[in-house]
Amino acid sequence: MSEATEWRPGASLSRLKERARILQWIRAFFAAREVLEVETPTLSAAALTDPAIDSLSTDYLGPGHADGLPLYLHTSPEFPMKRLLAAGSGAIYQICKVFRQGESGRRHNPEFTLLEWYRPGFDHHRLMDEVEALVGDILGLAGRAERLSYRDAFLRYADVDPLAVSIGELRETAKRLGCGDFDAGEERDTWLNLILSHHIEPHLGREGLCFLTDYPASQAALARLNSTDHRVAERFELYYKGVELANGFHELGDAVELRRRFESELAERAQRGMATPPMDGRLLAALEAGLPDCAGVALGVDRLVMLALGAESLQDVIAFTLERS
Repeated sequence: MSEATEWRPGASLSRLKERARILQWIRAFFAAREVLEVETPTLSAAALTDPAIDSLSTDYLGPGHADGLPLYLHTSPEFPMKRLLAAGSGAIYQICKVFRQGESGRRHNPEFTLLEWYRPGFDHHRLMDEVEALVGDILGLAGRAERLSYRDAFLRYADVDPLAVSIGELRETAKRLGCGDFDAGEERDTWLNLILSHHIEPHLGREGLCFLTDYPASQAALARLNSTDHRVAERFELYYKGVELANGFHELGDAVELRRRFESELAERAQRGMATPPMDGRLLAALEAGLPDCAGVALGVDRLVMLALGAESLQDVIAFTLERS
């Protein structure tokens, strides 16, 4: 791409104005509900341990750090926001830039805008109601969103039970559904994610919003497990027209369990030959001090704007994507 000819924004000025209007809409939505807007650091000494997500990193050179202090650009403001919750902030939200290594394409950019909010006293069901109210208004949708369990989605679209199926059956199912020649070996969740992303997701939210709920416990991330069925987690994702828009949890508040999950993820990263960043000790200390019972969600603003404006790509709603930066 030539710098002399491609200095212009990828998104039209009319779409950038619509994007600004949607951001104002979001802020008005939370102001009406008395949810506090906050800001937290973009750089952190710790990073996400999730093997599915890689952080961008840099080094700070300054007083006391002549040899350089490794820092990570956040993939989400989740950890410092939970520290605010533990300090008594009450309901909070944030709109910020986040960064993820290796993500680029029609629906991805390594730098993107995330809306994240937390509601003390909410469980994931009540939070889904609020997500639906916000997103439904912005997209101009009428009618109730579908709520479909992860298990029912696999039974409906892949004809397998994800909570009981064997690795061999997953391999055969992926082949039957034409999910490519990728071999996930004995990684059960990798097979499930392959089938979900290649075959099931395109069906989700075709006629309206769809919440995919009750993810397998092995994919709980930072959600608590269901109190009556420990096979599943109190986690949801939101889809519209086959596009994933949001990921939410009834938040895990147990510091011991969180440390165990961090350590398990770091072990998996080491086994895969991936970088093993430091876990966030300050977040663990905040949970030990007491995180209020709450639910939280992260929503991709660029994707929401893309869908609201009927655009084909994130490049159509972001002024300068990576290629134009």
